[in-house]
Order: sequence, then C-alpha cells, then structure tokens
Amino acid sequence: MGDVLDSYNQWLDGAWLTVRLTLLGGALALVLALVFGLAGTSRHAWVRGLNRLYVEFFRGNATLVLLFWFFYALPLIGLRFTTMFAAVLALGLNIGAYGAEVVRGSIKAVPRAQYEATVALNFTPYQRMRRVLLPQGFALMLPPFGNLIIELMKGTAIVSLVGLVDLTRVSKNIQGSTGQTVAAFTVVLVLYFVIAQVLQLAVRYAERRVDRMLGRRLPSEPSLGTIAAGAPGAGVSG
Repeated sequence: MGDVLDSYNQWLDGAWLTVRLTLLGGALALVLALVFGLAGTSRHAWVRGLNRLYVEFFRGNATLVLLFWFFYALPLIGLRFTTMFAAVLALGLNIGAYGAEVVRGSIKAVPRAQYEATVALNFTPYQRMRRVLLPQGFALMLPPFGNLIIELMKGTAIVSLVGLVDLTRVSKNIQGSTGQTVAAFTVVLVLYFVIAQVLQLAVRYAERRVDRMLGRRLPSEPSLGTIAAGAPGAGVSG
C-alpha cells in the first residue's frame, strides 16, 4: 500500500485531468442541453425536429463509440482533433442529449397558470422564457443535472483507452508497476467517490441558492401559518 500512496503525484495529475474533463464536458453539455431543450418547447415543428434529431441520435449512441469516432475515424477523412478535445466532445454531446430532455421536461412542468399570467401581462415570448419559465424551470433542472454531471465524471474513465492519463489510467499504471492490484484500485475507487461527493455538494448548494432567489421556503424554515397554528416543531409551545 505504501508504494501505491507514494505515487501521489501521479494520483493528483490523474485526478486533475478527470476534474478538467468533467468541467469542460459538463460546460459543453449544459450549453447543448439549454439550446436543444428550449428548441423542444418551440411552437415550430422544424425546431422541435432538431431537438428530436439531436436527442435521439446522441442519446442512442455509446460515449465510447463517439470517442472512437472522433479520435480514430474522423482523421481518416481529414478532420483531426486533439485527444482532449475529442474526449470533451464525446462526453458533452452524449450527456447534453440527456440534459436536453431534462430542460424540455422542466420547462413543460412549470404550472400553466404561470404561462397564462405572462400572456395576460403581454410579455413577449422571450420575456416569458427569461423572466418566468426558465427561472422556475431551472430549479426543477438542478437535481437531475446533478445526477448527469456525476455520470459524466464517471464516464471520463473511457479516455484512458485513447491515451489520456486520467485516474483510471493512473490506477492501471501503478498496479502494473507495483503489482498491488487491490491497493491501486481501492485508491482510485475512493478518489472517484470523493469527486462525486464534491460535485453533489456543489449541486445542493446551487439548489439552495436558486430556492432563495425564487423566494421558496427551505425545508427547515416553517411557514408563518404553521407557526401560528402552533404545530409541533414550529417553535410554539402549547
């Protein structure tokens, strides 16, 4: 175990590459999710068709196949990407397709009364989306987005197959050099778990911030009506 832990520089470099891939791929996935998710709510059939085309194609293909396509196949027809760019592109396109459905479903889940109120106030379609529908829908998007970013982080393990030295590749290198299979894979197991927990905490923090911005009451904050009724836990004794 000592030899495995002594290679902490390799572990740190691998963890940093995994985090970079997660952040870059997540940023691309978020942009694609918003663009194609909002396209899925359009009144125009051809715009909704673009949403379905993107979602069904990239959601229906494995991230590993996309990575191999960008890294091995496209150079044969004259399109060459760096290994890092190919990895980010494959991860972002795949997770973005799932995210687009999250965006579309969240916008559709905003109560109809909210939309009708924007019509009564004579908001333009852009104002309706920016001021009312998207802020409320964003609060609904955050929990599933949290799951998707963790899935993307775990999916970065495939980049070791095209030469990038991420956490998975580091664990294989150290296992090969030290012969300590259990120790090497235990360390990488713990590191992936730690990164996932950090991402989850960040998402939960964002959820709380959005709730406050929208004026929503947090679970630990009782309503005035509950306090007035003297309900248990409301801070009013009988």
